[in-house]
Amino acid sequence: MHDIEQAQKEIAQLSEDLQHHQDLYYKEGQPIISDREYDHMMDRLLALETQFPTLKLPESPSQRVGSDLGSGFPEFAHTIPILSLDKAYTFEGVLQWIERSRQRGESRLSFVVEEKIDGVSLVLYYEKGYLVRAVTRGNGFVGNDVTPNAKTITSIPLKLSQPLTIAVRGEIFLPKAEFERINKSMEIPFANPRNLAAGTIRRLKSSETARIPLRMFAYEAFFDAGETPLTTHVEILKLLKDLGFYVNSEVAVFAETEDRALLEAQKLGMDSVPSGSFQALPSYIEKMNSVRDQLPHEIDGLVVKVNELGVRELLGYTGHHPRWALAFKFEAPEAQSRVDDIDVQVGRTGRITPVARVATVKVGNSMVSNVTLHNQDYINMLELAIGDSVAISKRGDVIPAIERVIEKNEEGNTTWVIPRNCPSCNSILERQGAHTFCMNNDCPAQILGRITFFVGRDQMDIEGFGPETVTFLVNKGLVHDIPDIYTVNYADLVGEPGFGEKKASALAQAVEKSKDRPYRTVLAALGIPDFGRKTVDLLVNGGIVSMEELIDIVESQDRARFLAIKGFGEKTIDALFAQFADPAFRERIARLEKLGLHFKEEPTESEQLSQTFAQEVWCVTGSFTHFNPRSLALKEIEARGGRTTSSVTRKTTHLLAGEGAGSKLQQALTYGTRIVKEDEFLQLLEKE
Repeated sequence: MHDIEQAQKEIAQLSEDLQHHQDLYYKEGQPIISDREYDHMMDRLLALETQFPTLKLPESPSQRVGSDLGSGFPEFAHTIPILSLDKAYTFEGVLQWIERSRQRGESRLSFVVEEKIDGVSLVLYYEKGYLVRAVTRGNGFVGNDVTPNAKTITSIPLKLSQPLTIAVRGEIFLPKAEFERINKSMEIPFANPRNLAAGTIRRLKSSETARIPLRMFAYEAFFDAGETPLTTHVEILKLLKDLGFYVNSEVAVFAETEDRALLEAQKLGMDSVPSGSFQALPSYIEKMNSVRDQLPHEIDGLVVKVNELGVRELLGYTGHHPRWALAFKFEAPEAQSRVDDIDVQVGRTGRITPVARVATVKVGNSMVSNVTLHNQDYINMLELAIGDSVAISKRGDVIPAIERVIEKNEEGNTTWVIPRNCPSCNSILERQGAHTFCMNNDCPAQILGRITFFVGRDQMDIEGFGPETVTFLVNKGLVHDIPDIYTVNYADLVGEPGFGEKKASALAQAVEKSKDRPYRTVLAALGIPDFGRKTVDLLVNGGIVSMEELIDIVESQDRARFLAIKGFGEKTIDALFAQFADPAFRERIARLEKLGLHFKEEPTESEQLSQTFAQEVWCVTGSFTHFNPRSLALKEIEARGGRTTSSVTRKTTHLLAGEGAGSKLQQALTYGTRIVKEDEFLQLLEKE
């Protein structure tokens, strides 16, 4: 009896958690757990429902594939099954699945391997060759009709080359280079191309979707009764290409013998399609995993499919996935550690961020000792407590993340909760949406954050004015707000720990020099939420060239003036209005203006320079003699009309390579990008 009660509780909790993660993945495009962790949860639920079938809930997530249903679009019932895929994480798992498929299929089978695009699934319905409907996957049975948005995607044919009635399944994605270009203009950048693509395909206005260069790879076709049937998946891919669809050329074919695989591969009509016997499949998977960072689009694995369509019908489907296809998922680097402590950081806007202090461990190629926990919901989802043993991965091979709890602590610690009071000023914290905030503008941590942000290298760039100097001046009572840094008598600091005459003099000169920074820089350095350099550029380029004019527009509540600026949205305008409604912020501006900072756009030196780098895309890597920090070189490029990027892609035209240039130099050589050394770069600048 006790086992049944425990199972009932666990089934209810798993069902609730899985539904939450489905919503985050399909509706929000913002997953907070890995695919593997999600699969573990689903497998556990399926096991419990099999053991206790009477406890299965009517709304059990095991009957669904996930849902992206929203209220903004009409619903449409799919006429074909749009299911998920079974998964494997090892070479052995793939080969075992192939062997099971061969035994069940009672036939000599071949298998097609395609890239698993990390994008958004879409089903296109055509009647007599014309596109009549585009529908998101939804829950696998009902999706959202996003036809007007889909029609803006140039790789989706509006009319086929043959008058077929057909359903085509594909993956919407955004190329890496386009993502980098667009994300640079975002005040709050998207984490990855998939999230941006997911948000774009669900824009309520198709004109907004059209601004983002989405693409779609087509990979499956389903025919209406009476249409001429095909016999293999290879023929489907060939037909899709002939019909005018964008078909991924990175595809491979494997069979029992190399000759058989080569024969099927040649039918695709593509150049150099990899093929081989089943024994060659692991090496192909390993190769694709090693080169995926160099691909123009994101992939998170490979999909292996039975090629013979007749055998597919014989194998059929489960309630969750087709038995004739399998996804091989690439793993992110992962390691095990222990949570020694959890504390909170207070940002300059008052946002509270929990951080786990873990026993230092190597994940991928770096050592990890601190892991951001985002918010209380994330911690609750993990049921994380101090002392727990945890699995740590690097999402996107970059950001450390706790994926799951491996073993609970022996001390009896329960799920950690954000404190009720601010650790800096003891004010009561408030929950706003998913996050927690300290609402006290005079909170010492927020004061330190605002000033440190203002003087930082990417803002006012006051040399020698690092976080330690800010902390010293605030603790000494000499600085209470940003304007105070311009009123301190730095000569009086001589004799204080770390302050000699030379340092005090240099600091005073650097502070005075910062008064020459242009209006754009000053406005961005003030740290208005959702209002960074790119947004400031949009504002000034949109004709609002002074603080006086900006304040007048805000005070008159003229939202239309801001909306007329391309790239401005309601969220940005809301943040701007809220900030200027704060009396302390207005007082800060008034004081800075009296102190001589620029609050009006003036003609810049770059306007006098010829645009010799126009139409060029530059990346900068390594260390330099004349450009320290590297941002100085970036400014020179942008002042001459060039575009800069943080990574090397096929569209990068020049790589400025200094000492210690590493992987970016190798990528540039692979793409044939022009390599420019510091001496040559100086010569290009001197031509001015």
